[in-house]
Amino acid sequence: MTQSRRMLVLRAVVEDYIRSQEPVGSTTLTKDHDLGVSSATVRNDMAALEDEGYLIQPHTSAGRIPTEKGYRYFVDRLATVVPMSEAQRRGINSFLSGSVNLQDTLQRAARLLAQITGQVAVVAAPSLAKSTLRHIEIVPVSVNTLLAVVITDTGRVAQHILNVSELPDTTVLSHLVNEINAQCASVSLTRTADYVRQMSSRKEYRPISRLAETLAQAFDGMADERASELYMAGTSRLAHQRAVADLAPLFDALEEQVVLMKLMSTLSETTQSDGVGVAIGSETHTPGLLHASVVTSGYGRTSATADDVTKGETAEEQGRETSNHTTAAQDSTEPIAFVGSIGPTHMDYAATMAAVRAVARYLTAFVAHDENQNNS
Repeated sequence: MTQSRRMLVLRAVVEDYIRSQEPVGSTTLTKDHDLGVSSATVRNDMAALEDEGYLIQPHTSAGRIPTEKGYRYFVDRLATVVPMSEAQRRGINSFLSGSVNLQDTLQRAARLLAQITGQVAVVAAPSLAKSTLRHIEIVPVSVNTLLAVVITDTGRVAQHILNVSELPDTTVLSHLVNEINAQCASVSLTRTADYVRQMSSRKEYRPISRLAETLAQAFDGMADERASELYMAGTSRLAHQRAVADLAPLFDALEEQVVLMKLMSTLSETTQSDGVGVAIGSETHTPGLLHASVVTSGYGRTSATADDVTKGETAEEQGRETSNHTTAAQDSTEPIAFVGSIGPTHMDYAATMAAVRAVARYLTAFVAHDENQNNS
């Protein structure tokens, strides 16, 4: 019972510190929280929590603040992410629905998430390595040049120049393009490359076998693309929240986009609560983020629909879904990219996790809706 109450005291300290960013004392806790014990008992609990590494006392006479271990316990005990209100969800939908394409949507999503959380927002575009082919067009642009325009299932458009000694016969080229679109729709770019390479050896495509091989190499190159574009917003807000001495390493960390991509991508694929992953301080393994926390969620290739975002709460949001069901859903899908928020370790974890999850669900629905529209 003592241990259980002690953890209630820890939760109260974390909540109060997140709200006030001032060290929390036992008198304040007793007054603001119904802990059912005296201020002296709470003081003893706080001392024990300090001994156990959950709290630290910055000054001799001051109250205590949570350590990284304290925040981790708190985040792990956030059993479910509280859903955003209907008005907030409508606000997200209204702001993002005005976008004209995937790139515009991702830029808007980053700005919106930064606005909601008051922190740095990072949204990754889907990499071609995780994409499948939706459609390809090949158009001549000069006497020795063709342009291959590849559209993927995520809405990304990749362009590749194909150099030729002379322009191919339009009928044969048209047959090649039509067969690729018929046989390789929803197929990975690597497998598409293999199929095109096989086509190049067939009799009917012998006149353009060299072009087909060049196209296969282009697909291979696209499939090898691991890094993807990052959309970032909210960095200017940092200057108002942190001491100047803290900013340099943090900005350095934000500049290291490859490191950031790896951290947030890995975190989004090993999510914790309700599909949202959290790394606190040293858990990020990034020196510049030692005093920061990262909250992220993958998006794309899940069962979410636009209705989950724009209409009422899903069963999961209302807490009716079991953890086994959620795990199974996560196992059967793989995110194509991530959305995340970076802020101080004293961030409002519950609100940030809810916002990240809501934006991720919108992006999942957007990609799925876009794909369905183009397939219909």
